[in-house]
Amino acid sequence: MNFDLSEVLTPYERLIEIEICGQKRQVPENNTILRCLQYLDTELISYAELCWNGECINCQAWIENGDKEKMVMACNTQAIEGMKIVRLADGINPD
Repeated sequence: MNFDLSEVLTPYERLIEIEICGQKRQVPENNTILRCLQYLDTELISYAELCWNGECINCQAWIENGDKEKMVMACNTQAIEGMKIVRLADGINPD
């Protein structure tokens, strides 16, 4: 199936680099982690059981925060240049 991501992504001018489970990836600036994951694997995220507003907790992500990990909701957290996502909830991890 073909998806038009222009309707769901926040407008962006460039891609930023983040690290997802040890892999460096290029994703659109000005978007949440979940939208960036959708950019990387449109079908996986589009068909996942997600509420997109933080209530279902199916989009948990753990980001590097100093020497610890911090759990965030991927649907409510902006991806920022250099962010390191160390773990993702089952069902939202793009290959």
